[in-house]
Amino acid sequence: MPTKYLHTMIRVTDPDATVAFFKLIGLEEVRRFDSEAGRFTLIFLAAPGQDGVAEVELTHNWPPADGSAPEAYDGGRNFGHLAYRVDDIYATCQTLMDAGVTINRPPRDGHMAFVRTPDGISIELLQEGNLPPAEPWISMPNVGTW
Repeated sequence: MPTKYLHTMIRVTDPDATVAFFKLIGLEEVRRFDSEAGRFTLIFLAAPGQDGVAEVELTHNWPPADGSAPEAYDGGRNFGHLAYRVDDIYATCQTLMDAGVTINRPPRDGHMAFVRTPDGISIELLQEGNLPPAEPWISMPNVGTW
């Protein structure tokens, strides 16, 4: 049997905010699993028609039962990034901006942009084909890291 890609897992601190973020770029929740014994929730997201093919698994570890501080996640930059092809990078970036998401690397070239999830995971957005460079994107500076 050949190898088959299943999913990429990222740990999240606020599942609702992260699901809402991914909905802005067109992903949908395809299934969810809560483990009372393990004290975690798994949420699987995929682009339409991609469930079971290429998914993102959000892992939310519940706060410790003893009331101690939850584990802090860092190093999202070390992970690299997730990449998604979009039909209209300008419209996608505008939707993200309207929802308060910072465009870390604007799509000045009409082809590529970078944003971050609520937990700092870098997301690359790639235009299907190329759009002509357009304002306000051409004049927007990079913000932070991606």
